[in-house]
Amino acid sequence: MNLTLKVWRQSGPSDAGRMVTYRVEDVSPDMSFLEMLDVLNERLILEGDDPIAFDHDCREGICGMCGMVINGVAHGEQRATTTCQLHMRHFEDGAEITIEPWRAAPFPVVKDLVVDRSAFDRIIQAGGFVSVPAGSAPDAHSIPVRKENADAAFDAATCIGCGACVAACPNGSASLFTAAKITHLSLLPQGQPERLTRAKAMVDQMDAEGFGGCTNTGECTAVCPKGIPLDAIAQMNSDYLKANAK
Repeated sequence: MNLTLKVWRQSGPSDAGRMVTYRVEDVSPDMSFLEMLDVLNERLILEGDDPIAFDHDCREGICGMCGMVINGVAHGEQRATTTCQLHMRHFEDGAEITIEPWRAAPFPVVKDLVVDRSAFDRIIQAGGFVSVPAGSAPDAHSIPVRKENADAAFDAATCIGCGACVAACPNGSASLFTAAKITHLSLLPQGQPERLTRAKAMVDQMDAEGFGGCTNTGECTAVCPKGIPLDAIAQMNSDYLKANAK
């Protein structure tokens, strides 16, 4: 496969960025998207150019590190797929591919396709924990949990914090991420003592970070590689309203 890439290059947070065009030849259809970028970077290094900076770690769709807007869609057009699990066989030979970083004010560009997502860390630190002693694993498993609650909690807990929801939202909202981190605790017995204070603290921190408000456009769940449903946002809003009603 021969491809034309238009990649966002930006030397640092305070520098002006620009789109740079590259030709990549002899790309195997079995390569992942990141492996294709690796090949390009190896060539750039040999030519004495600065390689393209992008985040990656596990390359197994688990860690949430990889993240870029591919042809205008966060993680690309394949549903329920992270960038690292996106394979080049989904592109046509001779295709032109545009690659950009997440676009949101709370995610400032560090370099090229790398953005600072520490705002997510601060949201979790605000309340994404439980203080109930659960004991050892057998003790924790002895607490009855309704299957539908356990399933919903597990679904919410699959959020990998990649930030695609923010990048896709026209308002730059982090509601789906925050809701997932709140909901997977609020549905379990261990999360009940701090349920309302957790929702208030994390939503307030989300707002303080400068993320926009949710207007239920649904773009977030459409690009979420783990398919977190909008129901999680409804649960978050319910808990937040109850917390403020006290």
